[in-house]
Amino acid sequence: MFAKFLLPLLAPAVAASYVAKPPGPQDSNVCVVEPGANGTDSAPAILEAFERCGHNEDDASQPRGQVVFKNETYHIQSVMNTTGLRNVDVDLKGTLLWDQNIPYWLNHSLPVGYQNQSSAWLFGGENVHWDGHGYGTLDGNGQVWYDFVNGSNNYPGRPHQITVTGSRDSIFQGIRFVQSQMWTVTIIHSENILMEDIYVNSTDTKQEVGFEFSSLNTDGADTIYANNITFRRWVVDNGDDSIAMKANSTNILIEDCRFHTGLGIAIGSIGQYNGEFEVIENVTARNIEILDNMRYGVYVKTWTGRTAGYPPNGGGGGLGYASNMLFQNFTLEGATGIFAVTQCTSYNEATGGCDTSEFHIRDLVLEDWHGTAVSDVVAAVQCSAARPCTGIEIKDINIVDTVNGTAPASYLCDNVVDPQGFACTGPTWEENNR
Repeated sequence: MFAKFLLPLLAPAVAASYVAKPPGPQDSNVCVVEPGANGTDSAPAILEAFERCGHNEDDASQPRGQVVFKNETYHIQSVMNTTGLRNVDVDLKGTLLWDQNIPYWLNHSLPVGYQNQSSAWLFGGENVHWDGHGYGTLDGNGQVWYDFVNGSNNYPGRPHQITVTGSRDSIFQGIRFVQSQMWTVTIIHSENILMEDIYVNSTDTKQEVGFEFSSLNTDGADTIYANNITFRRWVVDNGDDSIAMKANSTNILIEDCRFHTGLGIAIGSIGQYNGEFEVIENVTARNIEILDNMRYGVYVKTWTGRTAGYPPNGGGGGLGYASNMLFQNFTLEGATGIFAVTQCTSYNEATGGCDTSEFHIRDLVLEDWHGTAVSDVVAAVQCSAARPCTGIEIKDINIVDTVNGTAPASYLCDNVVDPQGFACTGPTWEENNR
C-alpha cells in the first residue's frame, strides 16, 4: 500500500515548506508525517497532514483518516491549530519535541479561552482516536521554562502543552507527556472523552520538585466547560495539581491512577469571575494512589467573594456550586496533608476574605482512605461564612501519622453545617490561600 508522505523541500530552515507525495487510489486518507530535515520545524508538515487526512465524512463505506508519526523526533518550533477534525486516527510512535525559543512562545502561544491562558497546540475534533502505544511522546522541553519563570505563578504567555478543545466522542490512549511547558493537557468545551494509560512527568531536574518549587503550574490535566470525561490509569509526577476540575466540569471520572510529588486532585480553583455562575458536579475519583510526599490526596479551592486583579492571578466574586463529589479508596504514602477545603484564594495569594465567597461546596464524600501521612489532621475544611459547606461526609479513614505512629484525629472546620461521619475538633489553624 502506498501512503501519503509529507516531505520537506531542500531549503533553509527559515523558509522550509512541505509537499505531499500523491496518494495511491486506495490510501488517499493516510498521511505519514516526515520530520523536518536537520532538526527544522516539523509543525508545517503536521498541519498539512491533519488538513489532508483529518477531515472525513460519516460514511461507513469509507475508511477513516489516518495521521501517522514515525518512531523519530519531530522538532516543533511554531504553534499548531488542528481543530475541527473528524473521523481520524492519530498514530504516534515518535517524539514531538518543542524548542527552547521562549520569546517566540510568549508572543505566539494560542488563546485557550479561559483565565487568559494560552497553548502551544490547539487540538480538537469528533470521533478522534489517538494512540501513543505507551511510548509516543510529547516533550515540552519544560526545564527551560521552570528556570525562566523561577516559581512565578501563571506567567503570561507561558503555553500549555496541548489543549483538547471542541472535541467529542474521542479516545486518547498510551501517550507520554514529559517536561510540559506549563499545564499538560487542558480539556475545554469538550464532551465524551476517554483518556487512558497516560504518563505525565514534569519534574524539575535542577532542584527538588514539589509544590514550593519551580515546576509550579505543571498540572497533569485540567477540565473546563467539559462533560463526561474519563481519566483511567494515569501516572502523574509533577509540581502542581495532578488532575484539576475547573469551571463547568461535569460527570468526571478519575480511576486507577497513581500520582506523585505534586498537590493532589483539585476541585478548582473556581469562583474567579465576578458574578459568573459556574459549577463542578458529579465527580468520582476512585482507586487512587497518592505517593512521594504529595501535598494532599484531594483539595477544594474557591476564590473569595472579593474581586481583586484579573485572571489568571486575580479575580474573585464568582457564584455557583461544587456538588456530588465522591473520593473513594485512596492509598496515601507519606502525604504531607490528607484533605483540605479553602475558600480563601485571592489575588497574588493575598490574605483575608475567607468568609466572603458565595460559591457553595456541598455533598462531598471521602470514603475508605488508608496509608500514611505526615499529619495529625484528617481534614482542614475552611468554608465561607457567607455560604457554609453542607453535606460533607468522611468515613472509613485508616491512616497512620508517621510522626507519632498514631491515627490522625483532628478535623479542623470553619462553617461546616452538620458534618457526617466526623466531629469537628476545632477551627482551622491558619488561612490557606493556596
